[in-house]
Parts: sequence; C-alpha cells; structure tokens
Amino acid sequence: MPWSEKSIMSQRHEFVMLFEQDGVNRRELCRRFGISPTIGYRLWARYRQEGHAGLADRSRRPQRSPGRSSAAMEAMVLAVREEHPAWGGRKIRRRLQDLQHPTVPSASTITAILHRQGGIAGAAPAGRKPFARFERAAPNELWQMDYKGHFATRAGRCHPLTVVDDHSRYAVGLRACGDEREGTVQAELTAIFRQYGLPERMLMDNGSPWGSDALHRHTWLTVWLLELGVAVSHGRPYHPQTRAKTSGFTAP
Repeated sequence: MPWSEKSIMSQRHEFVMLFEQDGVNRRELCRRFGISPTIGYRLWARYRQEGHAGLADRSRRPQRSPGRSSAAMEAMVLAVREEHPAWGGRKIRRRLQDLQHPTVPSASTITAILHRQGGIAGAAPAGRKPFARFERAAPNELWQMDYKGHFATRAGRCHPLTVVDDHSRYAVGLRACGDEREGTVQAELTAIFRQYGLPERMLMDNGSPWGSDALHRHTWLTVWLLELGVAVSHGRPYHPQTRAKTSGFTAP
C-alpha cells in the first residue's frame, strides 16, 4: 500500500474510523488515502474482525504449499543423497523409481529439495571463475592504449586516441587525431612521454597501427617503443576485457 511512512498504523486507524461514518463517500476516501477501494474494504473488514491488530502488516507467504513434496519424500531424497554424495537430481530420481516408490518427484524438484535442505552448496557454474580486479602496483608500470572509433566533425573525421595508466586509471592522454597512422601515434606519444615520463610497458590490441591480426608481428611503431625501452604487450584476440580500463572513453 502507498501509505506514508510517518505513521502507518495511525493512518490506517484514521482511515477505518472515517470509512465507518454514515454518508461518507468511500471511493473518494480511498483516493484521498492513496489506496484502491479493494484494499480499503479489505482493511475495514480486517478491522471489524480483529480490531486494531487487524491493521498491522501481514506476511505474504502462502499458508499452504500443496505442491511441495511431503516430509517423508524429502527424507528419502536426503537418504539417497547421503548414501551417494555425488549424485544429482536425475540419478536420485532413478534410484527412487528403482525402489518402486509410488510417487517420485521430478529431477528438478529433487534438486530443489537438495538445495533447500542444504544437500547442495551454491557452487558457481562450471567454467565460471570469480571476478578478480587487477591493477599494477605503481603508476607508469603499465599504460593501456586504444583508438575509440571515429566520428565526423566540421574539420573532418576525429579519431580519439586514449592512453590510460593501469594503476591510477588516469588518462595520461586523450587526443583528437585526424587519422590512425603510426606517425600520428608516435607524435602524440612523444608529447605524452615528455609530460609524464616513459612507462615500463604498454598494452594494446592486435590491430593497426601497433599490431597485426595475422601473426602479431611488431610494427614500426612498436619497434620505436622497444628502442625507447618501453616493453610492448598485446591483448588476446577477441578479448577486449583485457584492456577494460580504456573502455570508459568512447567516441560520441
């Protein structure tokens, strides 16, 4: 119900007191209190049957679960699981069928029983590894570099070049380039190096102008970096998450 948080019980009590008055427009009263007529009549009926206690919130949990397996069946499922700890719902179901139990639940129901009774721990899906954040220990240990697409301007196409420090996530470079050629990147990196110094290593993808999709050979640009003493790394092909720290910089 959309009751005000300041005093729910007092408002409900005020509502039922007004609701019982002769000649009151009950639909208008419900609109004034922000509830539907169905809720209003239900609340009034609860108040007449139970008094002030009937105005309190009630649990929405169903009183019965007719589709739930019996306690005896759940005990049999757990007994088979204890005897065969590695078995899942399908094998346990087959075992119960072999024992000729008259009503055997489905494999999914048996699995739900095991989860509910603690017979199966909430393990992560197969092949799924927990997320681990990584970053270098100090600034300038690793920079990530990438072009973030391109877009049209009055002066021509703009190619945003991003260079991000892996440790601090600080963008040491965010340059609007006219193209994606090696010479353009070299000129921008030279200006960045003069301002922030040389990184120990730079991480890029395998595309032009700093990589090759075919054999991952060094380009003229990466050879220049190596001559400056900057190690070069390339991310795994088709795994952009390797350079996730540059993903926050996108072209409009």
